[in-house]
Amino acid sequence: MTDIQSALDLIGRGAEEIIKREELEARLKLGRPLRIKAGFDPTAPDLHIGHTVLLNKMRQFQDLGHQVIFLIGDFTGMIGDPTGKNVTRKPLSREDVEANAVTYTEQVFKVLDARHTEVRFNSEWFGVMSASDMIKLAGQHTVARMLERDDFSKRYAAQQSISIHEFLYPLVQGYDSVALRADVELGGTDQKFNLLMGRGLQEHYGQPPQVVLTMPLLEGLDGVAKMSKSLGNTIGINEPAIDIVTKTLKIGDELMWRWIELLSFDITLAEIETLKSDIASGQLNPRDLKLRLARELAARFHDAAAAEQAIAGWNAVVRGQGDTSQLPLSEIVVPAEGLRLAALLTASGLTTSNSEANRKLKESAVRIDAEVVVDGQRVFSAGFEGVIQVGKRNFSRVRLVAA
Repeated sequence: MTDIQSALDLIGRGAEEIIKREELEARLKLGRPLRIKAGFDPTAPDLHIGHTVLLNKMRQFQDLGHQVIFLIGDFTGMIGDPTGKNVTRKPLSREDVEANAVTYTEQVFKVLDARHTEVRFNSEWFGVMSASDMIKLAGQHTVARMLERDDFSKRYAAQQSISIHEFLYPLVQGYDSVALRADVELGGTDQKFNLLMGRGLQEHYGQPPQVVLTMPLLEGLDGVAKMSKSLGNTIGINEPAIDIVTKTLKIGDELMWRWIELLSFDITLAEIETLKSDIASGQLNPRDLKLRLARELAARFHDAAAAEQAIAGWNAVVRGQGDTSQLPLSEIVVPAEGLRLAALLTASGLTTSNSEANRKLKESAVRIDAEVVVDGQRVFSAGFEGVIQVGKRNFSRVRLVAA
Protein backbone atom coordinates (compact mmCIF):
# COMPACT_ATOMS: atom_id res chain seq x y z
CA MET A 1 0.00 0.00 0.00
CA THR A 2 1.16 3.55 -0.74
CA ASP A 3 0.64 6.29 1.83
CA ILE A 4 -2.97 7.25 2.44
CA GLN A 5 -2.88 10.75 0.93
CA SER A 6 -1.27 9.57 -2.29
CA ALA A 7 -3.88 6.83 -2.53
CA LEU A 8 -6.71 9.31 -1.98
CA ASP A 9 -5.27 11.62 -4.64
CA LEU A 10 -5.12 8.81 -7.19
CA ILE A 11 -8.58 7.48 -6.32
CA GLY A 12 -10.02 10.99 -6.52
CA ARG A 13 -8.52 11.72 -9.93
CA GLY A 14 -11.35 12.59 -12.28
CA ALA A 15 -14.00 11.43 -9.80
CA GLU A 16 -17.25 13.38 -9.73
CA GLU A 17 -18.16 12.52 -6.13
CA ILE A 18 -17.00 10.30 -3.27
CA ILE A 19 -19.63 9.38 -0.65
CA LYS A 20 -18.20 9.51 1.93
CA ARG A 21 -14.57 10.52 1.60
CA GLU A 22 -13.89 10.20 5.31
CA GLU A 23 -15.22 6.62 5.25
CA LEU A 24 -12.91 5.82 2.34
CA GLU A 25 -9.95 7.21 4.26
CA ALA A 26 -10.90 5.17 7.32
CA ARG A 27 -11.09 1.96 5.28
CA LEU A 28 -7.77 2.64 3.62
CA LYS A 29 -6.23 2.95 7.07
CA LEU A 30 -7.36 -0.60 7.87
CA GLY A 31 -4.38 -1.79 5.84
CA ARG A 32 -6.27 -4.62 4.13
CA PRO A 33 -7.19 -4.94 0.45
CA LEU A 34 -10.59 -3.37 -0.09
CA ARG A 35 -13.27 -5.01 -2.22
CA ILE A 36 -14.00 -2.69 -5.14
CA LYS A 37 -17.16 -3.44 -7.10
CA ALA A 38 -18.38 -2.20 -10.47
CA GLY A 39 -21.30 -3.74 -12.29
CA PHE A 40 -21.74 -3.98 -16.04
CA ASP A 41 -24.89 -5.16 -17.76
CA PRO A 42 -23.88 -7.03 -20.93
CA THR A 43 -26.19 -5.00 -23.16
CA ALA A 44 -23.78 -4.63 -26.08
CA PRO A 45 -20.94 -6.85 -27.22
CA ASP A 46 -18.35 -4.12 -27.85
CA LEU A 47 -16.79 -1.69 -25.41
CA HIS A 48 -15.65 1.82 -26.28
CA ILE A 49 -13.23 4.04 -24.40
CA GLY A 50 -16.12 5.70 -22.57
CA HIS A 51 -16.68 2.38 -20.81
CA THR A 52 -13.03 2.30 -19.79
CA VAL A 53 -13.39 5.33 -17.51
CA LEU A 54 -14.69 2.96 -14.81
CA LEU A 55 -12.23 0.23 -15.80
CA ASN A 56 -9.35 2.69 -15.47
CA LYS A 57 -10.45 3.60 -11.96
CA MET A 58 -10.68 -0.10 -11.10
CA ARG A 59 -7.14 -0.57 -12.42
CA GLN A 60 -5.93 2.29 -10.23
CA PHE A 61 -7.42 0.54 -7.21
CA GLN A 62 -5.62 -2.64 -8.30
CA ASP A 63 -2.34 -0.75 -8.57
CA LEU A 64 -2.89 0.34 -4.97
CA GLY A 65 -3.20 -3.31 -3.91
CA HIS A 66 -6.97 -3.71 -3.74
CA GLN A 67 -9.24 -6.47 -5.06
CA VAL A 68 -11.61 -5.46 -7.81
CA ILE A 69 -14.83 -7.29 -8.66
CA PHE A 70 -15.99 -7.08 -12.27
CA LEU A 71 -19.65 -7.92 -11.85
CA ILE A 72 -21.51 -8.98 -14.97
CA GLY A 73 -25.19 -8.33 -14.48
CA ASP A 74 -26.47 -11.35 -16.33
CA PHE A 75 -29.57 -11.34 -14.12
CA THR A 76 -30.13 -7.56 -14.16
CA GLY A 77 -29.49 -7.54 -17.90
CA MET A 78 -32.65 -9.55 -18.33
CA ILE A 79 -34.59 -6.91 -16.35
CA GLY A 80 -33.31 -3.96 -18.38
CA ASP A 81 -31.62 -0.96 -16.75
CA PRO A 82 -34.10 1.96 -16.76
CA THR A 83 -31.37 4.55 -16.10
CA GLY A 84 -31.74 7.49 -18.45
CA LYS A 85 -34.59 5.85 -20.35
CA ASN A 86 -37.92 7.50 -21.05
CA VAL A 87 -39.50 4.19 -22.02
CA THR A 88 -39.28 0.68 -20.66
CA ARG A 89 -36.17 -0.96 -22.11
CA LYS A 90 -36.55 -4.32 -23.77
CA PRO A 91 -34.96 -7.02 -21.60
CA LEU A 92 -32.21 -9.14 -23.11
CA SER A 93 -32.62 -12.83 -23.77
CA ARG A 94 -30.47 -15.33 -21.89
CA GLU A 95 -28.66 -16.10 -25.15
CA ASP A 96 -27.86 -12.42 -25.77
CA VAL A 97 -26.63 -11.96 -22.20
CA GLU A 98 -24.34 -15.00 -22.35
CA ALA A 99 -22.88 -14.06 -25.74
CA ASN A 100 -22.22 -10.45 -24.69
CA ALA A 101 -20.74 -11.55 -21.36
CA VAL A 102 -18.10 -13.64 -23.14
CA THR A 103 -17.12 -10.66 -25.28
CA TYR A 104 -16.98 -8.40 -22.23
CA THR A 105 -14.55 -10.60 -20.37
CA GLU A 106 -12.32 -10.83 -23.44
CA GLN A 107 -12.07 -7.04 -23.62
CA VAL A 108 -11.82 -5.84 -20.02
CA PHE A 109 -8.43 -7.42 -19.42
CA LYS A 110 -6.94 -4.94 -21.86
CA VAL A 111 -7.25 -2.60 -18.86
CA LEU A 112 -7.63 -4.74 -15.75
CA ASP A 113 -5.01 -7.06 -14.26
CA ALA A 114 -6.59 -10.50 -14.62
CA ARG A 115 -4.62 -11.83 -11.65
CA HIS A 116 -6.33 -9.41 -9.29
CA THR A 117 -9.80 -9.37 -10.81
CA GLU A 118 -12.71 -11.35 -9.46
CA VAL A 119 -15.27 -11.91 -12.24
CA ARG A 120 -18.75 -12.59 -10.87
CA PHE A 121 -22.27 -12.95 -12.25
CA ASN A 122 -25.23 -11.78 -10.20
CA SER A 123 -27.28 -14.77 -11.27
CA GLU A 124 -25.13 -16.62 -8.69
CA TRP A 125 -27.39 -15.32 -5.91
CA PHE A 126 -30.49 -14.13 -7.76
CA GLY A 127 -30.80 -17.35 -9.71
CA VAL A 128 -31.43 -19.22 -6.46
CA MET A 129 -33.40 -16.51 -4.66
CA SER A 130 -37.00 -17.52 -3.94
CA ALA A 131 -40.06 -15.43 -4.71
CA SER A 132 -40.44 -14.92 -0.97
CA ASP A 133 -36.89 -13.58 -0.71
CA MET A 134 -37.50 -11.18 -3.60
CA ILE A 135 -40.68 -9.88 -1.97
CA LYS A 136 -38.76 -9.28 1.27
CA LEU A 137 -36.12 -7.38 -0.71
CA ALA A 138 -38.82 -5.29 -2.41
CA GLY A 139 -40.12 -4.42 1.06
CA GLN A 140 -36.93 -2.50 1.82
CA HIS A 141 -37.96 0.51 -0.27
CA THR A 142 -41.06 2.59 -0.93
CA VAL A 143 -42.65 3.75 -4.17
CA ALA A 144 -42.26 7.35 -2.99
CA ARG A 145 -38.51 6.91 -2.65
CA MET A 146 -38.31 5.24 -6.05
CA LEU A 147 -40.07 8.21 -7.60
CA GLU A 148 -37.37 10.49 -6.24
CA ARG A 149 -35.15 9.02 -8.92
CA ASP A 150 -34.90 11.55 -11.71
CA ASP A 151 -35.79 9.37 -14.69
CA PHE A 152 -38.69 7.74 -12.85
CA SER A 153 -40.08 11.08 -11.67
CA LYS A 154 -39.91 12.57 -15.17
CA ARG A 155 -41.67 9.59 -16.71
CA TYR A 156 -44.34 9.64 -13.98
CA ALA A 157 -44.94 13.36 -14.44
CA ALA A 158 -45.19 12.88 -18.22
CA GLN A 159 -47.67 10.03 -17.67
CA GLN A 160 -45.32 7.59 -19.36
CA SER A 161 -45.52 4.00 -18.25
CA ILE A 162 -43.18 2.56 -15.63
CA SER A 163 -43.22 -1.20 -15.31
CA ILE A 164 -43.09 -2.75 -11.84
CA HIS A 165 -40.00 -4.76 -12.74
CA GLU A 166 -38.10 -1.52 -13.38
CA PHE A 167 -38.53 -0.60 -9.70
CA LEU A 168 -36.72 -3.84 -8.90
CA TYR A 169 -33.60 -2.85 -10.80
CA PRO A 170 -32.12 -0.45 -8.19
CA LEU A 171 -32.93 -2.94 -5.42
CA VAL A 172 -31.27 -5.78 -7.29
CA GLN A 173 -28.16 -3.70 -8.03
CA GLY A 174 -28.06 -2.63 -4.40
CA TYR A 175 -28.32 -6.20 -3.17
CA ASP A 176 -25.33 -7.13 -5.33
CA SER A 177 -23.24 -5.07 -2.90
CA VAL A 178 -24.63 -7.08 0.00
CA ALA A 179 -23.84 -10.39 -1.70
CA LEU A 180 -20.30 -9.27 -2.54
CA ARG A 181 -19.66 -7.41 0.75
CA ALA A 182 -18.35 -4.46 -1.26
CA ASP A 183 -16.25 -1.78 0.42
CA VAL A 184 -16.48 0.58 -2.55
CA GLU A 185 -18.80 0.67 -5.55
CA LEU A 186 -17.98 2.59 -8.71
CA GLY A 187 -20.46 3.89 -11.25
CA GLY A 188 -21.29 6.72 -13.60
CA THR A 189 -22.98 9.85 -12.33
CA ASP A 190 -26.24 8.53 -13.77
CA GLN A 191 -26.00 5.53 -11.41
CA LYS A 192 -25.89 7.50 -8.14
CA PHE A 193 -29.38 6.48 -7.00
CA ASN A 194 -28.60 2.80 -7.51
CA LEU A 195 -25.22 3.07 -5.80
CA LEU A 196 -26.74 4.71 -2.75
CA MET A 197 -29.30 1.92 -2.68
CA GLY A 198 -26.38 -0.42 -2.04
CA ARG A 199 -25.34 1.62 1.00
CA GLY A 200 -28.83 1.44 2.45
CA LEU A 201 -29.26 -2.27 1.90
CA GLN A 202 -25.85 -3.09 3.37
CA GLU A 203 -26.79 -1.23 6.55
CA HIS A 204 -30.10 -3.13 6.67
CA TYR A 205 -28.23 -6.44 6.42
CA GLY A 206 -25.75 -5.45 9.13
CA GLN A 207 -22.79 -4.60 6.89
CA PRO A 208 -20.76 -1.37 6.88
CA PRO A 209 -22.19 0.79 4.06
CA GLN A 210 -20.05 0.91 0.96
CA VAL A 211 -18.27 4.03 -0.19
CA VAL A 212 -19.80 5.34 -3.42
CA LEU A 213 -17.53 6.79 -6.08
CA THR A 214 -19.12 8.27 -9.19
CA MET A 215 -17.26 8.99 -12.41
CA PRO A 216 -18.36 11.44 -15.10
CA LEU A 217 -19.72 10.24 -18.42
CA LEU A 218 -17.04 10.77 -21.04
CA GLU A 219 -17.90 13.13 -23.87
CA GLY A 220 -17.48 11.63 -27.31
CA LEU A 221 -15.48 12.84 -30.29
CA ASP A 222 -17.90 15.73 -30.84
CA GLY A 223 -17.10 17.10 -27.38
CA VAL A 224 -20.80 17.59 -26.62
CA ALA A 225 -22.80 14.39 -26.15
CA LYS A 226 -21.68 11.48 -24.01
CA MET A 227 -19.85 8.78 -25.91
CA SER A 228 -22.41 6.48 -27.48
CA LYS A 229 -22.36 4.06 -30.40
CA SER A 230 -25.78 5.29 -31.47
CA LEU A 231 -24.33 8.80 -31.92
CA GLY A 232 -21.28 7.60 -33.83
CA ASN A 233 -18.91 9.56 -31.58
CA THR A 234 -16.98 6.65 -30.08
CA ILE A 235 -13.62 4.95 -30.25
CA GLY A 236 -14.06 1.22 -29.83
CA ILE A 237 -11.31 -0.51 -27.89
CA ASN A 238 -11.18 -3.20 -30.58
CA GLU A 239 -10.79 -0.71 -33.42
CA PRO A 240 -7.52 -0.81 -35.38
CA ALA A 241 -4.68 1.16 -33.81
CA ILE A 242 -4.65 3.61 -36.71
CA ASP A 243 -8.32 4.44 -36.09
CA ILE A 244 -7.66 5.01 -32.39
CA VAL A 245 -4.84 7.38 -33.31
CA THR A 246 -6.65 9.31 -36.04
CA LYS A 247 -9.83 9.72 -34.00
CA THR A 248 -7.97 10.86 -30.88
CA LEU A 249 -6.15 13.48 -32.95
CA LYS A 250 -9.50 14.95 -34.00
CA ILE A 251 -10.76 15.88 -30.52
CA GLY A 252 -10.90 19.55 -29.52
CA ASP A 253 -8.23 21.18 -27.39
CA GLU A 254 -10.56 21.60 -24.40
CA LEU A 255 -11.84 18.04 -24.57
CA MET A 256 -8.23 16.85 -24.64
CA TRP A 257 -7.75 17.75 -20.96
CA ARG A 258 -10.89 15.87 -19.96
CA TRP A 259 -9.71 12.78 -21.86
CA ILE A 260 -6.26 12.96 -20.34
CA GLU A 261 -7.62 13.15 -16.79
CA LEU A 262 -10.03 10.25 -17.28
CA LEU A 263 -8.13 8.00 -19.69
CA SER A 264 -4.39 8.44 -19.21
CA PHE A 265 -2.26 6.43 -16.82
CA ASP A 266 1.03 7.91 -18.02
CA ILE A 267 0.29 11.61 -17.55
CA THR A 268 0.11 12.49 -13.87
CA LEU A 269 -2.04 15.22 -12.35
CA ALA A 270 1.07 17.23 -11.52
CA GLU A 271 2.29 16.94 -15.11
CA ILE A 272 -1.08 18.08 -16.43
CA GLU A 273 -0.59 21.46 -14.76
CA THR A 274 2.86 21.81 -16.31
CA LEU A 275 1.52 20.83 -19.73
CA LYS A 276 -1.26 23.40 -19.48
CA SER A 277 1.32 26.10 -18.80
CA ASP A 278 3.48 24.94 -21.70
CA ILE A 279 0.54 25.08 -24.10
CA ALA A 280 -0.60 28.48 -22.80
CA SER A 281 2.92 29.87 -23.35
CA GLY A 282 3.21 28.35 -26.81
CA GLN A 283 6.03 25.97 -25.86
CA LEU A 284 3.88 22.94 -26.63
CA ASN A 285 1.49 22.33 -29.52
CA PRO A 286 -1.79 20.70 -28.38
CA ARG A 287 -1.49 18.35 -31.35
CA ASP A 288 1.70 16.85 -29.90
CA LEU A 289 -0.01 16.18 -26.59
CA LYS A 290 -2.96 14.54 -28.36
CA LEU A 291 -0.44 12.41 -30.22
CA ARG A 292 1.04 11.30 -26.89
CA LEU A 293 -2.41 10.34 -25.60
CA ALA A 294 -3.22 8.56 -28.86
CA ARG A 295 -0.01 6.53 -28.60
CA GLU A 296 -0.86 5.50 -25.03
CA LEU A 297 -4.40 4.42 -25.94
CA ALA A 298 -3.32 2.52 -29.05
CA ALA A 299 -0.63 0.70 -27.06
CA ARG A 300 -3.07 -0.18 -24.28
CA PHE A 301 -5.67 -1.72 -26.56
CA HIS A 302 -3.17 -3.28 -28.98
CA ASP A 303 0.56 -3.13 -28.21
CA ALA A 304 3.50 -0.73 -28.45
CA ALA A 305 4.50 -1.92 -31.93
CA ALA A 306 1.00 -1.39 -33.33
CA ALA A 307 0.86 2.05 -31.72
CA GLU A 308 4.16 3.10 -33.29
CA GLN A 309 3.07 1.81 -36.68
CA ALA A 310 -0.14 3.82 -36.39
CA ILE A 311 1.74 6.96 -35.37
CA ALA A 312 4.14 6.49 -38.29
CA GLY A 313 1.22 6.13 -40.68
CA TRP A 314 -0.44 9.25 -39.31
CA ASN A 315 2.78 11.24 -39.64
CA ALA A 316 3.24 10.01 -43.22
CA VAL A 317 -0.18 11.20 -44.32
CA VAL A 318 -0.81 14.30 -42.21
CA ARG A 319 2.73 15.63 -41.86
CA GLY A 320 4.20 14.16 -45.01
CA GLN A 321 6.91 12.54 -42.92
CA GLY A 322 7.58 8.87 -43.59
CA ASP A 323 6.28 5.98 -45.61
CA THR A 324 2.52 5.55 -46.04
CA SER A 325 3.07 1.80 -46.41
CA GLN A 326 3.10 1.83 -42.60
CA LEU A 327 -0.68 2.30 -42.75
CA PRO A 328 -2.86 -0.81 -42.39
CA LEU A 329 -4.34 -1.93 -45.70
CA SER A 330 -8.11 -2.26 -46.18
CA GLU A 331 -9.47 -4.28 -49.07
CA ILE A 332 -12.58 -3.08 -50.90
CA VAL A 333 -14.44 -5.37 -53.26
CA VAL A 334 -15.41 -3.62 -56.53
CA PRO A 335 -17.53 -4.73 -59.49
CA ALA A 336 -15.98 -5.49 -62.88
CA GLU A 337 -16.70 -1.96 -64.10
CA GLY A 338 -14.92 -0.46 -61.07
CA LEU A 339 -16.07 2.38 -58.81
CA ARG A 340 -16.35 6.08 -59.45
CA LEU A 341 -14.37 8.15 -56.97
CA ALA A 342 -17.41 9.41 -55.04
CA ALA A 343 -18.60 5.84 -54.51
CA LEU A 344 -15.08 4.78 -53.50
CA LEU A 345 -14.92 7.48 -50.84
CA THR A 346 -18.20 6.24 -49.40
CA ALA A 347 -17.22 2.57 -49.62
CA SER A 348 -14.02 3.33 -47.71
CA GLY A 349 -15.97 5.03 -44.92
CA LEU A 350 -14.40 8.45 -45.50
CA THR A 351 -17.75 9.99 -46.42
CA THR A 352 -21.22 9.02 -45.33
CA SER A 353 -22.81 9.34 -48.77
CA ASN A 354 -21.97 9.96 -52.41
CA SER A 355 -23.49 13.43 -52.16
CA GLU A 356 -21.09 14.29 -49.31
CA ALA A 357 -18.24 12.84 -51.36
CA ASN A 358 -19.14 15.05 -54.35
CA ARG A 359 -19.31 18.06 -52.07
CA LYS A 360 -15.83 17.31 -50.71
CA LEU A 361 -14.53 16.92 -54.27
CA LYS A 362 -15.87 20.36 -55.18
CA GLU A 363 -14.11 21.76 -52.12
CA SER A 364 -10.80 20.24 -53.35
CA ALA A 365 -10.69 18.35 -50.05
CA VAL A 366 -9.93 14.95 -51.60
CA ARG A 367 -6.43 13.61 -52.18
CA ILE A 368 -5.12 10.38 -53.63
CA ASP A 369 -1.53 9.63 -52.68
CA ALA A 370 -1.16 13.28 -51.59
CA GLU A 371 -2.43 14.69 -54.91
CA VAL A 372 -5.66 16.75 -54.98
CA VAL A 373 -8.37 15.13 -57.12
CA VAL A 374 -11.60 16.85 -58.16
CA ASP A 375 -12.96 14.55 -60.88
CA GLY A 376 -15.75 12.58 -59.21
CA GLN A 377 -16.34 10.59 -62.39
CA ARG A 378 -12.88 9.06 -62.35
CA VAL A 379 -13.18 5.27 -62.18
CA PHE A 380 -10.97 3.04 -60.03
CA SER A 381 -10.72 -0.64 -60.88
CA ALA A 382 -9.52 -3.79 -59.17
CA GLY A 383 -5.78 -3.67 -58.64
CA PHE A 384 -5.67 -0.04 -57.48
CA GLU A 385 -3.80 0.53 -54.22
CA GLY A 386 -3.16 3.84 -52.55
CA VAL A 387 -3.97 6.30 -49.78
CA ILE A 388 -7.22 8.20 -50.21
CA GLN A 389 -7.83 11.19 -48.02
CA VAL A 390 -10.71 13.55 -47.24
CA GLY A 391 -9.65 16.67 -45.42
CA LYS A 392 -6.48 16.68 -43.39
CA ARG A 393 -7.11 13.85 -40.95
CA ASN A 394 -9.54 11.42 -42.61
CA PHE A 395 -7.63 8.86 -44.64
CA SER A 396 -7.38 5.19 -45.50
CA ARG A 397 -4.93 3.00 -47.39
CA VAL A 398 -6.98 0.77 -49.65
CA ARG A 399 -6.59 -1.99 -52.20
CA LEU A 400 -9.40 -2.71 -54.65
CA VAL A 401 -10.11 -6.35 -55.42
CA ALA A 402 -12.47 -7.87 -57.95
CA ALA A 403 -15.83 -9.19 -56.83
